[in-house]
Amino acid sequence: MGSRTKGCCGWLIVALVLALVATAAVVAIMKRKPGGGGGGRSRPPKPLPVPGPPGDIDSKYGDALGVALQFFQVQKAGKLVDNQIPWRGDSALNDGKEAKLDLSKGLYDAGDHMKFTFPMAFTATVLAWSVLEYGDQMTAAKQLDPALDALRWVTDFLIAAHPTDNVFYIQVGDPDLDHDCWQRPETMTEKRPLTQINPKNPGSDIAAEAAAAMAAASMVFKSSDTTYSDSLLQHAQKLFTFADTYKGIASDTYPKLQKYYNSTGYVDELLWAASWLYHATGDQTYLSYVTVQNGKDYADWGRPTWFSWDDKLPGTQILLSRVNFFGSKEISNAENSGLKMYRDTAEAVICGLLPDSPSATGSRTSGGLVWISGWNSLQHGINAAFLAVVYSDYMLTSQTAAVECSGKYFSPTDIRNFAISQANYVLGDNPMKLSYLVGYGSSYPQQVHHRGASIPADAKTGCKGFEYLHSSSPNPNVATGAVVGGPFQNDSFVDLRDNAVQTESSTYNSGTFVGLLAGLVTTSSIAKTFT
Repeated sequence: MGSRTKGCCGWLIVALVLALVATAAVVAIMKRKPGGGGGGRSRPPKPLPVPGPPGDIDSKYGDALGVALQFFQVQKAGKLVDNQIPWRGDSALNDGKEAKLDLSKGLYDAGDHMKFTFPMAFTATVLAWSVLEYGDQMTAAKQLDPALDALRWVTDFLIAAHPTDNVFYIQVGDPDLDHDCWQRPETMTEKRPLTQINPKNPGSDIAAEAAAAMAAASMVFKSSDTTYSDSLLQHAQKLFTFADTYKGIASDTYPKLQKYYNSTGYVDELLWAASWLYHATGDQTYLSYVTVQNGKDYADWGRPTWFSWDDKLPGTQILLSRVNFFGSKEISNAENSGLKMYRDTAEAVICGLLPDSPSATGSRTSGGLVWISGWNSLQHGINAAFLAVVYSDYMLTSQTAAVECSGKYFSPTDIRNFAISQANYVLGDNPMKLSYLVGYGSSYPQQVHHRGASIPADAKTGCKGFEYLHSSSPNPNVATGAVVGGPFQNDSFVDLRDNAVQTESSTYNSGTFVGLLAGLVTTSSIAKTFT
């Protein structure tokens, strides 16, 4: 009897302990916030081991990467080579002829047929950055060649758009004329005038972004085509000098641009371009430019912002953190001090992203997406996640154990988990159970706001094919790889072609999303230098 009583008490104790453990687990799960929660230790963890070469491919991200890269094929202008999109054909073949230039290449911006050089160049910069950081991962996933093809299609355009040192073409087409038509690009008939910047009509923001794109791309192509790489670098250096000498915002020079891509400044692009030129050349002059000469006035140290086609400061902070992590012995104390300020601000950006950080942004949906604005709402979460995965890999490769966020410590794994949460949201792990990457998964938007996708390839619409814009039927052509605008703040999404706020896609969303997926497709260390 006594032994039975003792056994019963023992089981009661075990049951009580199990109940407490279960309760703690439930509380922990309830406390975990959506959007990559977890982490946040009171003491720094031990450094994680440095990963080796690319390991096993995560098929989820590998498949998504293959889909995402196809959107650049969908958006190509010019004489198509090895066209993989059956409903696309040659278009815009006369672009640039009024200036005796061939500006036929490049990418259409979004669901229209405009070539806005500003967001197009940003797309090229982040795509080149993605290849530089994750080219080995792309190779392992058999997706490097499509990325290089897309990048070169843009940089060919940028070279052609820069015929002399101080002239650069920033736009092909008239947005009012373009938006007054709903037609396939192959059948366009409206005039497509050119817009240029020059010393009397400056546009430092766009010239510097193009300089950044070509400097980054010059490193991508350095081992495969040295002549092309050298040409890109020469154009980048001349465009940077032009941008820095004749200062001004393009949308001030041409107020009509304010309706479309209204840049809020140009100093972020100057820092961004100089940072890429330092990586491409090793010339200390560029490093001094961003640290000693202009860091205090231009960089807005200590104030985290959101990375986008307009604001390059967060990207610059992450990129210059790379120099702080893996820098050379030739860097002066003053330059190192500036680099430390960039890295401190980069870590403030990271701390704002992590849901369990004391400084975490409250601007998220209940499903965990970082949500900053209603128009093209996915861009900020995608861009932030790309920066996060890059920074986490800098930490892993340098064996940096953690970032400190107001007394709490977060490991590279915690930061990577945030990036995973944003990628997964886009791919369907959201309250709508909808993939916002068109062509991925079993459920994705059917009415993407996209002229070419919405009109049958054999339709004769002329300029006024608006019945296809307003049709309630799914698009006859799939804009494979398009990342649509995204959900409202309540995680809802209305799949209507007329709802351009949510259903229009853009190339610059795809640029950073490709980088994010490439960073997640497999675990690997990153190279300590781009060259």
